Amino acid sequence: MFKLFYGIVFDYKTKNNNKMKKTILILFISILSFGQLSAQDSGAKLPNVTIKTLDGKSINANSFNNDGKPFAICFWATWCKPCLMELNNMAEVYEDWQDEHGFKVYAVSIDDSRTSSKVMPIVNSSAWEYDIILDQNSELKRALGVNNPPHTFVVNGNGEIVWQHVGYSVGDEAKLLEVLKKVANNLPLD
Repeated sequence: MFKLFYGIVFDYKTKNNNKMKKTILILFISILSFGQLSAQDSGAKLPNVTIKTLDGKSINANSFNNDGKPFAICFWATWCKPCLMELNNMAEVYEDWQDEHGFKVYAVSIDDSRTSSKVMPIVNSSAWEYDIILDQNSELKRALGVNNPPHTFVVNGNGEIVWQHVGYSVGDEAKLLEVLKKVANNLPLD
């Protein structure tokens, strides 16, 4: 499909069409990205991938749970400003999420060996109460098809991935809470 699109845009021979090419390319990329932003009802289980907790203990991703309640997995990195904004904004309401609904968040750092030393200082300086996970080898990231952070997944009480969202805009934490509530009550996701 991309080859066809590429041929149409870049073989189009008119004078001064660079602006048109850019506009069409941006539109095409936006259309491709839109599918990543909508609800995904895949029902896929979490993969059998071993990663580490912040204190160095090995944990298998398919053992993530929340006692039968839905939970979120948020992929982030120390160098990703939208990721830090998302996790900081969610931290402001996270205690309420836990008290009122019992929701849980796993914050999975995809920092590699070059930047992983920055994870602990950021976590310690932030008021994050999430379960912090380290995916230094990007095994979980690859297994779940994460390309760029922030990338958030919602997992239902049966351990099935039912929704995902790429990127962050202020207010997305309210959308995430809405999705978690719907999943908890077995309501359809729009």
